[in-house]
Amino acid sequence: MYDMHDSLPGLDLSVFESWMRRAHPELMAEAPLDARLITGGLSNLSFAISGGTAEWVLRRPPLGHVLTTAHDMAREYRVISALGGTALPVPEAHFHSLDDDAAAGVGAEFFLMDLVDGTVMNARSDNTGLTTEQLRELGPELGRTLALLHEVDPAQVGLAEFGRPEGFLTRQASRWKRQLDASRTRELAELDALFDTLAARIPESHFTSILHGDFRLDNALVRFADARPTITAVLDWEMSTLGDSLTDLGLFGVYWGLHEIPGAAHSPLASAIDPSAGYSDFAAIVDAYSSTRSITVPDLSWYLAFASYKLAVILEGIHYRYTQGQTVGEGFDTVGALVPGLAASGLRHLTSDSRRKGQA
Repeated sequence: MYDMHDSLPGLDLSVFESWMRRAHPELMAEAPLDARLITGGLSNLSFAISGGTAEWVLRRPPLGHVLTTAHDMAREYRVISALGGTALPVPEAHFHSLDDDAAAGVGAEFFLMDLVDGTVMNARSDNTGLTTEQLRELGPELGRTLALLHEVDPAQVGLAEFGRPEGFLTRQASRWKRQLDASRTRELAELDALFDTLAARIPESHFTSILHGDFRLDNALVRFADARPTITAVLDWEMSTLGDSLTDLGLFGVYWGLHEIPGAAHSPLASAIDPSAGYSDFAAIVDAYSSTRSITVPDLSWYLAFASYKLAVILEGIHYRYTQGQTVGEGFDTVGALVPGLAASGLRHLTSDSRRKGQA
């Protein structure tokens, strides 16, 4: 924990406190504010702040060069605020600020929301102390949570114009192909073959909804109060939009089975998911999702293959920046090796019935 006199990259806490007392006195108490960095690096920065009337999280873009579409604070604030009155667990959002004059001590667009109790499960060590039953129920509970999101009527929460569901899959395929072409450094025949097959088989969308855009275990807060885990909040909404619901489910499936990709368990994409510890297979998640929505989930082959392609393109972009000396930190040297495995996995999805299996 830092006190108000400490320097935090991306947040001048003393300036922020003074600004808060002027701009939002209803949120302030007599005690000085304290802060600590929760997440940093290339992702959006999150600071936990205490000393006010509640504990908060301040979210702002990363330091340095920012791609607006990838770090859209206004978009994230808007969707969290809209979902606050629904059954989906999200933090309470308080306000959004551009702070283009740095008067708030941030010097970038940011928003403030409540800090929610819960654990981020992002490493296998996080499974320590949990029972097999608790871990087995975690996947289906996430499936039910995703279903709650997809059941929200965008118009009822003020998000009718949040995206363009019509032609969504075609635009998505084109977008990620452009992303790959912009970061090519090597031949990727299997990835190109995967795209060609995906583009030729784009399905008709049967379910459209609000999308999270990056739904996975470590973008949720979990509380283990008893045998059944509870999702206390879904986080990281900067990729949210309106579109085909099954793209969220497909990407979730690829992340859930990512440990099957050679090298993934020892890469920056490693997660807490470990079948030997008790985690369910993805079929149980699909069951929970479909039961909550009272729908029949169709064959997910195309969606799992597309999610494999999308994630492979993202990793190839990171690999490209690594080869150009534009990454900072450890683990980037291993990312490029995952791309061929994801491409091969995507092609396998297109030659098998993945409605029930849904694995990487």
